[in-house]
Amino acid sequence: MEHPGRSVNYSKTTITELMIPSYANFGGKIHGGILLSLIDKVAYACASKHAGNYCVTVSVDGVEFLQPVEVGDLVSLHASVNYAGNTSMVVGIKVIAENVKLGTVKHTNTSYVTMVAKDDNNNPTSVPPLILENKEEVRRFVESLKRRELKLSFNAKMDEAKSGLDLDHALEILRDQRCIVKLH
Repeated sequence: MEHPGRSVNYSKTTITELMIPSYANFGGKIHGGILLSLIDKVAYACASKHAGNYCVTVSVDGVEFLQPVEVGDLVSLHASVNYAGNTSMVVGIKVIAENVKLGTVKHTNTSYVTMVAKDDNNNPTSVPPLILENKEEVRRFVESLKRRELKLSFNAKMDEAKSGLDLDHALEILRDQRCIVKLH
């Protein structure tokens, strides 16, 4: 029986965590890996709630850290399902860092995580359709479709470029780059 669908609001998830000194790198900023782990965690929580099943991460896109996160910041990760396919979902995550002492809030990055729902036998399983209730949700769904189309096109072009690259052409490309080629 086909599920009647679930709204975006049904599975919206926010995780807030205090950035502690053990999360910092030698420069005193929070490690990107800590933030990636939190992104993966909130994506799982959001996707599994929508799917009603265990979910696994397929890809993480759009990880560009716009501003550093400091020790003592409260980091909130706001997640929502932007797209639902047959077995996959795209979860959009907005990351906000708040310095409560100074009262400052900054958007540090937005990422898109593709998740696939799994059944009890670890096979991909269908997810409920996504009920879109406003223009913003429609925009995000369509943007997810476009992002997927561009990613597939990019991957195909990259595969073509890799398979068609010969050594002479590669050496020509590298001539003005900051590398030293020492072939044996």
